[in-house]
Amino acid sequence: MEKELRNLRKAMNSSTHKGVRFTEIQKEKIRASLHQENINVHRKPKLYIYVISTLAASLFILLFYTELSAFLSSKDGVKQEANQAIKSEWKSRNDYSRNGKVLFSVSPDPYLSAGKPFGYVFSFKEAFDTYNGKELEIYAIHKETGERINVLPSKKITEPSSGYSSLGRFTTRLIIPEGGLWKYEVFFDKKFYGDVVLPVGEGTLLPINIPKFVQANDFEKIDWNRKAVDLGNNILGNEHKSGVIGADMPSININQKWMWHLWWIKKPKETKLTVVGFHRETGTVHQILTTGWSLDLGGENNGADAHAPSSVNIPMAGEWAILLYVDGKLFDVLVYNINS
Repeated sequence: MEKELRNLRKAMNSSTHKGVRFTEIQKEKIRASLHQENINVHRKPKLYIYVISTLAASLFILLFYTELSAFLSSKDGVKQEANQAIKSEWKSRNDYSRNGKVLFSVSPDPYLSAGKPFGYVFSFKEAFDTYNGKELEIYAIHKETGERINVLPSKKITEPSSGYSSLGRFTTRLIIPEGGLWKYEVFFDKKFYGDVVLPVGEGTLLPINIPKFVQANDFEKIDWNRKAVDLGNNILGNEHKSGVIGADMPSININQKWMWHLWWIKKPKETKLTVVGFHRETGTVHQILTTGWSLDLGGENNGADAHAPSSVNIPMAGEWAILLYVDGKLFDVLVYNINS
């Protein structure tokens, strides 16, 4: 037994467990190995954090752009709705409704244009008690310039329209200074009641079917001081130029026979006469011949070189300029006062 113990101590005193057990090289290797393990231990969490951070940032960006896109789409939608509302607000309309009920409508003169007084008929739909004793005012706003003017000063309502139980036919004459779309705002006792949007023509409006050679600036050349005179033979007109038999006996809105006479016409049987009526007060252009705008001329009559019988209808009383065109060229202008 003792022999075995001695052998064991001898083995323990070998170079592996006695004296300097690790060389300096071995120590450096061990330190390097431990340092590398520490580095690896610390790097693993950093990679994990990087991946998580990247995913979080990507998710944030995705959510941000999704919300931004939704916001912009919503903003565009609101903008489109606003634009549509503005367009609808200025859409031409002759009546005003509230809660599905028409409060009033307007019928303007069909020749409505700028710079002259034109007639309007306002048809208010509510019971007369709604308007009785109140002050009515009308303002007009120009779409293009934003100009706002008072076209009907304060007027107190004291009785219904003639022949109506309420204001079913309130008539007035208004002047609009320039053409374009105008919004007419109606107020009772300074409180907004409703509005309509009406197109107003630029100056003189020409009928759609009028001959193309008739120009709007032709009416600017009218000399209202050059009245038609008696030329003899019951002819009223301009000496040595043109005149009419029958112009001294007109009846409004009734067909009348007029005989046209023209001087200085070389070939009357090959010539066409076009007649255009212009009403000074309203600034409107009318076809007064009942058969159309033009007629054929005949030969000499009552000292004139050419003549032509016709049927005319004068639609309203007032001062009229009758423009005569021969073969598409302005020939003469006859000015008459027609009041009966």
